[in-house]
Amino acid sequence: MMLAAKLAVARTARAASRRLRGGGTTVPGRVLLRLDPRAIATLAPRLGRGSVVISATNGKTTTAAMLASVFERAGIGLVHNRTGSNMNGGVATAMLDARPGGDELGLFEVDEAWLPAVARDLRPHTFLLSNLFRDQLDRYGELAVLAERWSEMVAEQPEGTRLVLNADDPLVADLGRGHPRVVYFGVADDSLALAELQHAADSKRCGRCDHAYAYAAVYLAHLGRYSCPNCGQRRPEPEVVAERVVLRGMSGSNVRVRTSSGAVELRLPLPGLYNVYNALAATATALALGVPLAQVKAGLEGARAAFGRVETLEVDGRAVSIMLVKNPAGANEVLRTLALEDGALDLWIALNDGIADGRDVSWVWDADFEGVAGRISRVTCAGTRAEEMALRMKYAGVEAPIVVDRDLGRSLDAAVAAGNGLPLYALPTYTALLELRDLLADRGVAPRWSA
Repeated sequence: MMLAAKLAVARTARAASRRLRGGGTTVPGRVLLRLDPRAIATLAPRLGRGSVVISATNGKTTTAAMLASVFERAGIGLVHNRTGSNMNGGVATAMLDARPGGDELGLFEVDEAWLPAVARDLRPHTFLLSNLFRDQLDRYGELAVLAERWSEMVAEQPEGTRLVLNADDPLVADLGRGHPRVVYFGVADDSLALAELQHAADSKRCGRCDHAYAYAAVYLAHLGRYSCPNCGQRRPEPEVVAERVVLRGMSGSNVRVRTSSGAVELRLPLPGLYNVYNALAATATALALGVPLAQVKAGLEGARAAFGRVETLEVDGRAVSIMLVKNPAGANEVLRTLALEDGALDLWIALNDGIADGRDVSWVWDADFEGVAGRISRVTCAGTRAEEMALRMKYAGVEAPIVVDRDLGRSLDAAVAAGNGLPLYALPTYTALLELRDLLADRGVAPRWSA
């Protein structure tokens, strides 16, 4: 079958999927790859500006959305898997929009485990690699295994490939040591420093000699300013730096960023230190690709949350803020953000153990719910592992009512109805987030995603 015919079949599948399911994010790509396993590689040359790939355990979708906002303001056309479908099927679906002789830039978030295979087909000129945290151990294995695969992938890239790396994450920073084209980003505001490494800290040992790192400052999980007292290896100096950060709870943050193009004051609409890191990653990548700093600022300040990534919707007259939690590092940053809010916290937590979540949900015991336990006025536990979540709340010291109902829709309705007018904070795991999105779309509260 000729390429044009294969593309026609996949586009027909996309149209049918949109009509039947309101989506169409992965099915068309899977159809295309079934017809031609090398379809991504075949279509990659159509991207006149080449491609940028983004990968991380936490923040891929938000960072990609930030970069898309920046590039669109700079007048750069994109081929982008904007719905967050980040395995090869989702990337292939996005590639259906790559035009022969086009001048678009490919912007793809890619699943950590799929990154080496997708990169071999896309041949991107820029890799943005932001963090590696413990996540889905039953699927990914230990972090060291994933980091080794990334290291092998980087070694395979042609000369001239650009790396944009988080200097504060030891495993990620090590990928750039000795690389000719690397840009580092990081934080340098010790007012954010934690008292000690959290339980969620994963990468604590030197990649050169395996000695324990000494931290001068810990900002988030194992991210911080570190050095090895044994061999002298230390955090690389970042070129894009958050010099001053003021976290404003759910309202966002104010950040002063120093770059080689000058300093800029950002008022980020998305909350949390994790989104400061996402903004630094987007800034470093955009500047490396020649976008002026003024357009970077406008794009970041105009960025909006992807569904479930700190998005607030109105449900039956009540504000519901949805924040994805899927591993201890990410959960801790959500809790850190909520701790900055005034008043009591009304929570709805949906814990699933689907394949895409990871069957092992023991990570909830490493998330520091104790820090907000005394602030909780009510917590509703939903999802396939609702009882496990309720038990975790008990052990965290929550004395407020704990309601258990596995059914997402029924439990959400009850939580909304039981409120006192204050916001409801919804914390779903990944597959629960997808269910919640469909549920709210069926009710007309949220738009359906489509590729």
